[in-house]
Amino acid sequence: MRALQLIGDRQLELVDLPDPGQPAAGEVQVRVKAVALNHLDVWGFRGMAFAKRKLPLVVGAEASGEVAAVGDGVSQFKAGDKVVMYGAMTCGHCEACREGRDNLCENVAGIMGFHIDGFARELINLPARLIVPVPEGVSLRDAACAPIAFGTTEHMLFDNAKLKPGETILVHAGGSGIGSVAIKMAKALGCTVITTVGDDDKAEKAKALGADHVINYKTDRFEGVVRKLTKKKGVDVVFEHVGGEGFNASLFCLKRGGRLATCGSTAGPTATINLMQLFQQQYKIFGSFGCNIRNIRDSLSKIASGMAPIIDSEFALTDFERGLDRLESRKVFGKVIVNF
Repeated sequence: MRALQLIGDRQLELVDLPDPGQPAAGEVQVRVKAVALNHLDVWGFRGMAFAKRKLPLVVGAEASGEVAAVGDGVSQFKAGDKVVMYGAMTCGHCEACREGRDNLCENVAGIMGFHIDGFARELINLPARLIVPVPEGVSLRDAACAPIAFGTTEHMLFDNAKLKPGETILVHAGGSGIGSVAIKMAKALGCTVITTVGDDDKAEKAKALGADHVINYKTDRFEGVVRKLTKKKGVDVVFEHVGGEGFNASLFCLKRGGRLATCGSTAGPTATINLMQLFQQQYKIFGSFGCNIRNIRDSLSKIASGMAPIIDSEFALTDFERGLDRLESRKVFGKVIVNF
């Protein structure tokens, strides 16, 4: 079968790997159809050091496909079913897994395509518990965005930040995959959405998604604009995945008792926090990573109800690196998809 492997820093190679064979008892074999790209893929491609990673490594952290075969004891899936796959190899036995908190697995083997072999291959066998059915009417292209882009956003907004109808939210990087989803989810809840973008073209696209106020952070200090828009009160929630120097400014955008959820650090992994500001204003900061399988199911339901992902561009498997270049360029608005 064809597979795309990372063989060294910024070195990808299309190879032929052995067919995985028939799925074992309790497993499902999936024929991968679409891979959605994320900054995890970019970080892995750049050669960031990971203790668990060994090269060569099959890339791809988020994907959809069709069931090719099922192992003994699997009755909930059949050949031809459209599915998405959970993006980490969890144990299924620890307390967190038993409680449905998959992203807090105590014995996780790693993230697919990041620590262990990922989804950029024609066939993969996985435990049935890590497979989620795709609702009728949802394309495999759109479904490929559910496990990370939608699931991560769902977990951040509702499990962690507890976003409520009518609240005001600041969504950073509204043109990113998760940023564009956050705008859609918050607007569907009836929230007032303020978002940041890096150029005027993205600003127009963010407005078209429903953002009430769009700030070009390259021409304006977003914290000052946010304070002005909220009459110095601040926002209820900040959807943060940028990090770096802007993190403390994001805290300044919060109202007293406001909540900030963060899942990324594309602008840098370190930040300085004013602790007096933190405790006097009684901010709540949530670190959020990945999602659980329930979040993916809920996300697919939203996609099926019409909340389609924004697709920036599509590439063939042989052009995987072009897709990474597109994502890394920051010119992207929405998701980049690689099709098999």
